[in-house]
Amino acid sequence: CKILRCNSEYVAATLHLRGPGRTAAYCDALRSYSHCTRKTARTCRGDLAYHSAVHGIEDLMIQNNCSKEGPTSPPRPRPPAPNHQGLESLDICNYEKSFLYKHGQPPRYQHCAAFGDPHIRTFHDDFHTCRVEGSWPLLDNDYLFVQATSSPVAKGSNATVTSKLTIIFKNMKECIDQKVYQAEIDNLPAAFEDGSVNGGERPGGSSLAIQERSPGRHVEIRAEYIGTTIAVRQAGRQLSFSIRAAEEVARAFTEEQDLQLCVGGCPRSQRISRSECCRGRAAAETARALCKEMLPVEDVYFQSCVFDVVTSGDANFTMAAHGALEDARVFLPNAEKLHIFQ
Repeated sequence: CKILRCNSEYVAATLHLRGPGRTAAYCDALRSYSHCTRKTARTCRGDLAYHSAVHGIEDLMIQNNCSKEGPTSPPRPRPPAPNHQGLESLDICNYEKSFLYKHGQPPRYQHCAAFGDPHIRTFHDDFHTCRVEGSWPLLDNDYLFVQATSSPVAKGSNATVTSKLTIIFKNMKECIDQKVYQAEIDNLPAAFEDGSVNGGERPGGSSLAIQERSPGRHVEIRAEYIGTTIAVRQAGRQLSFSIRAAEEVARAFTEEQDLQLCVGGCPRSQRISRSECCRGRAAAETARALCKEMLPVEDVYFQSCVFDVVTSGDANFTMAAHGALEDARVFLPNAEKLHIFQ
């Protein structure tokens, strides 16, 4: 059953339609789609995707006043493929492209961040401030393992900051060799542990790449083969982590991999109330003024900034919250979810 090919050809034909001539071209594409499904009718009889495509086409033709007879879209030109295997592996190692081909629509994404004290924004937009001293997994799934190591922000303090991040990109078929990235305070390398800056010698090795955005301050790792981008930053004496991951990738874990701060937030016993920090009025007012300069909206990023500046006495923590907010602005699939208010 080749219904998925019909789906992807329809998506390719309609993806860039704009302007006044859109409706006519759209009807051409629908007629082509219908023609394609008719050709697969015999082999796809028992396939749900086939039946939903047939009904969907009928509905769309009615909605757009398209006649069943008329011109069709020109067939998509097939790329020349002397090196067939190379082309195939490039597609396998481009998650967005292969997802669109399989499902006829782009993938959905989720965002998680850990910064400052640490504060965790989970994939589900929950927000916790955590004690979590020692090493804790932020992510642990079939594709990625990310561990954050925290230490006290000051001697005798309840609050902790991330002092080390370990990110493991797990070995994946044609795409990449296993790669490990490690960052510590004052050591934010622009390379993996083995000195490389990509996924290795495999055909899709370039689908994993590391780039320095600001020397010693901001590194970005793009993992196209799993539709994921990671930002690692240093602000003051702490590290922060942000990720935009394809939903399918973020959910690829078993029951045994149940402790992931990006998925469930920090355990109840490890949560701190952000209001506890700020009873000293003068310190809190000073912190609020500093944070307001960088974060004009009084959301959880602002509250976290005030908490961190009061707890640590370090004005650099305003940069940590600001960096996390900037990453969220770029990574969040839904801009309306940028600010969280609690």
